[in-house]
Amino acid sequence: MAKTQRLDLVTPEKVVFSEEVEFVVTPGVEGELGFLPEHTPLVSALKTGVLKVQQEGKTFKVATSGGFVEVKNSRVVVLADTAEREDQIDVERAEEAKKRAEERLAKGSQEIDESRAEAALQRALARLNATGKH
Repeated sequence: MAKTQRLDLVTPEKVVFSEEVEFVVTPGVEGELGFLPEHTPLVSALKTGVLKVQQEGKTFKVATSGGFVEVKNSRVVVLADTAEREDQIDVERAEEAKKRAEERLAKGSQEIDESRAEAALQRALARLNATGKH
């Protein structure tokens, strides 16, 4: 049996996932961060992206936005602003959100909050990437 570590994925609303896993990859602000059991302690900020989890030899993805990761004593704690497992993502809704954000950014008017539109675009892309539809 492969060594495992505890992954706790939490948002302000709920515990999304809390189980033993073999490997976790998070979207760090400076690039992807991968964690195996017994990883050196670490704390890092996360950007919007896709978290990848290997559990019992199978991999699944979670679209996350923002937050932090803490690794200590073979435990990975991800505190994310939002988190959606790939099997729970509405692809059509994500594609519509992507289109709306791109249209807002293309207009470039002063009425548009550019940073909000960019964040919405990144969230939509993370959802689509998690589902493999982008």
